[in-house]
Amino acid sequence: MMSTVLCMSFLALVLSGGAWAFSPIGDGASTHVSITEKAVLQKVTEVCRAIAESEGRDFTPTGNSAEELVQACLGPKATGEVSAAKFKSALNEIYIQNGQVDRDFVNSPAHHFNSEAFALGRRLITDGVASIKANVQKENFQAARETLGRVLHTLQDFYSHSNWVDLGYTEPYANLIRPDLPLENLADVKTPTCSDCANGGFCSNSILPNILNEKKLTSGYMGIFSAAKPKGKCSHGGAADLTSSKAPRGGISKDERRSDNVALHTAAVTVATTATLQLLDDIRGAAGDNNYLRFMGIARSSVVVFVIDTTGSMSDDILEAKRVVYKIIDSKKGTQDEPSLYILVPFNDPKFGPLIKTTNPNVMKAEIANLTAEGGGDLPEMCLSGLQLALTGAPASSNIYVFTDAVAKDIELKETIVALIRSTKSTVSFFMTNDGAGARRRRRGVESRAATFETYKDLALASGGQAIGVTKENLPQATDVIIDSSTSALVIVLQRARNPGRAETFSFLLDESLNNITIYITGNTITFTLKNPAGVTQKQNEANGELGTVQTVGNLYRVRLASNKQTGLWEISMNSNQPYTLKVTGQSTIAFIYDFVETFDGPHPGYALISGRPQAGMPAMLLVSVLGRKGPASVKVADIALVTVSGSEVVGGALEDMGNGKFLVTVTKVPAGEFVVLLNGTDVVSSTVFQRQSTTQMSVSKVTIKAVVDRSMEPGKPFTLPFTVMTDATGGSYTISARNDRDFKMNVPGSIAVTTGGNATGELTITVPANTPSGTDVTLTIEAVAPGASDSNYAVLRLSVVTKVTDFTPPQCEVVSVSSVDCPADPAACSSAFWQLSANMTDGVNGTGIASLTHRQGVGSLTHTDLKQMVVAAAFNASCCSLTVELVALDKAMNVGTCLYTTKVTWHHRRLVRGGVVPGRHKLPQPQSHKSRLFLQFIFLKKYIFTFKHTANRASVLKSNLETQMEEPKPVKGRCLTVSRCILTLS
Repeated sequence: MMSTVLCMSFLALVLSGGAWAFSPIGDGASTHVSITEKAVLQKVTEVCRAIAESEGRDFTPTGNSAEELVQACLGPKATGEVSAAKFKSALNEIYIQNGQVDRDFVNSPAHHFNSEAFALGRRLITDGVASIKANVQKENFQAARETLGRVLHTLQDFYSHSNWVDLGYTEPYANLIRPDLPLENLADVKTPTCSDCANGGFCSNSILPNILNEKKLTSGYMGIFSAAKPKGKCSHGGAADLTSSKAPRGGISKDERRSDNVALHTAAVTVATTATLQLLDDIRGAAGDNNYLRFMGIARSSVVVFVIDTTGSMSDDILEAKRVVYKIIDSKKGTQDEPSLYILVPFNDPKFGPLIKTTNPNVMKAEIANLTAEGGGDLPEMCLSGLQLALTGAPASSNIYVFTDAVAKDIELKETIVALIRSTKSTVSFFMTNDGAGARRRRRGVESRAATFETYKDLALASGGQAIGVTKENLPQATDVIIDSSTSALVIVLQRARNPGRAETFSFLLDESLNNITIYITGNTITFTLKNPAGVTQKQNEANGELGTVQTVGNLYRVRLASNKQTGLWEISMNSNQPYTLKVTGQSTIAFIYDFVETFDGPHPGYALISGRPQAGMPAMLLVSVLGRKGPASVKVADIALVTVSGSEVVGGALEDMGNGKFLVTVTKVPAGEFVVLLNGTDVVSSTVFQRQSTTQMSVSKVTIKAVVDRSMEPGKPFTLPFTVMTDATGGSYTISARNDRDFKMNVPGSIAVTTGGNATGELTITVPANTPSGTDVTLTIEAVAPGASDSNYAVLRLSVVTKVTDFTPPQCEVVSVSSVDCPADPAACSSAFWQLSANMTDGVNGTGIASLTHRQGVGSLTHTDLKQMVVAAAFNASCCSLTVELVALDKAMNVGTCLYTTKVTWHHRRLVRGGVVPGRHKLPQPQSHKSRLFLQFIFLKKYIFTFKHTANRASVLKSNLETQMEEPKPVKGRCLTVSRCILTLS
């Protein structure tokens, strides 16, 4: 639906107007992403407000940008900066997968509800929703977001490709997300549905009158490779649809806004948006509000990830890791830098794992306290296997810290680790306490090159991390790096590496928004001089100078700039003939995120994410999203370039400003070797120039490997995945390897023959153990290596394991009784009077049983009987300050049932003191809160109901539904008790 020709729309986060308003993108046309965007942001705002209300605090964004939404949602009382990078990255994952349905499933009727494939389309939606819920429950949020993007594309297409809105329906077809309900009144294959459109294009009334009168449901047939369709059937329409030239000609698609379908297109957009909201609300009910926000990327960016060697010589390292974790937890509690997630992966030999993931700091303290150093004896350990678990289990762009004193035994995983680093954009740093490992080497007489830490240095460099070699005694001084980077708004200003080293001066810009600026240098026999814009200098041997403090431990120099740093152009002159790395970091909400993309053609062309390395010999294309302190309007981008980390080549890209801080960057000549992304711009808030750099190194390849995930896996059953290898280089036998992070058994072809400039298809099979829990995600890495190992590329895919669902019926709710009292005359005393609701919840005789019972849209207390009972009795108690409650019951199949109730309360009469004039005779009060737009429902004694939109200091009537007309205007007065309720009294 809603063509993706407006390619950049899937990254545009449009918030316009003085209130929370969401606009379609691009000259009145609506895209899948503008529809998804509007619904997603509306639901996120709703959930943020509900959580704030339940915690007794205001939800008052200071502006209408995504950055300010995140700040308000995570809590304005927490000190420090919070970045919206994870939120925007999460949204992009949804949007990109939504758009890619038009590439990956262009000829699938089910994915687009074409050709009357209603049952198959509904199955894609319901299976996808089951997968999303199972993944969210297991906190596999990325897999859930990717599935959500694909599901929403199919759901939204129903309203554009079918005749639903032509039939006059203005509400969504609930049966599409309710598999327990039948698909009704479908036109069968023999029933003609359209008349011929004489001009061969689109006609405004091509659907047959009897189809409309009988409310028969149909959709247009789409033929990309064939014009065949059943006799008398409607076509999708458009130049790409070959069936549209076969009688009956024309098409009924409402993808684009045209002169013949303005009303229908608008109706399709409206209903598709409402349907998207309903599906998101169903997922919210299954996830719970807090997990729903984490699913949407609303979380502090700081994530603590430790991968720790637990062999016998590591007791000191484990104690240091424990100290660091405790310090992070205790020192950052209540700030925006408080980690949103803690991950721990132990490894030994031959064991590694399990991955321990928790949002509870006390659980993390207990888990790391339980680690003990034991076993080992031989030198190599399963370090890379533990790191693989961390990379696949942690959120993207995480900082991962590895503690070890031994080299890797599983060195064959190195290329897989590099692929995962590039895919996740995570940073990996190693703390190598090689004194213990050296002792073991001497005992065993191992002196070979393989027994060095070069592999760790390579991986750290590829990720933008550091390989820090220290003694066990000096380890506590080195771990300040972890404290520095445990921040919710960490940015990279500059990163370079030299091997071999040489004398060189590096320049970097410091802007006013940067705080806690730190320079890290790793290497041996290094001298350097740091100079600020005023010409003041400080050398490596000055521990305390005018510019900051210099700490030296092992091969690490840590330079912490003074808080009164000068903005402008700084320089650092390095001098060493040994390899070294240089990294400048700071804390700021000015940042950027990016993805490499490629174009695709078809009926709805657009841009698709590149999983592996970009293709050599072709222009590199990036989609870049820039974040500012007050949203995208608060930054101006000057240039975006690709820069070699180990060299001095800088290649600028051509910028296409897509609006709202989004840029399409095209680089015609890609630098040779490994490169990163560099962005320069101006912070409008402070009028200072800024510089930001990505961390993960990337390079191009003449090999391409592609695979598409089109369904989830089922426990106990083999899963076959086709893949394609393409090359622009010399053909031959390409070596194929594949690994998954769950160690599931796989059958993979050892090689594939690819012709020069051609492609070849293979397939691999994964067998999922029968006892695998539903919601388990599997990260699969496939690698193709050219003959002679001259080139290679990879694809990283996330697959979900979902147990087949047989219970589709949501729990049912029956309100048994409501007891209430007269509320006090003074609304300020509402907390002294109470009301209670009693309800029965059941999942039916054949249901899986109620798994949880919670409440939302109400501030009060909920109690209930044992959930194992057939009928669960619930009681909700609240004061007169909260008049509404919504009970949410979730069964074990993750079906959601809700029960919404608003109590009717008698208010004592009082005279109006002050209020606004409402058109039509009635006076209404000015709500007390003027910080954000509120939707208020005023309930009167005689059921006079008004709905208002309140902005700043005025209220305007949006809609009135009067059961009985007042004969004379009667004044009212009241006060807002919560963000969604006001008390009113009649005079």
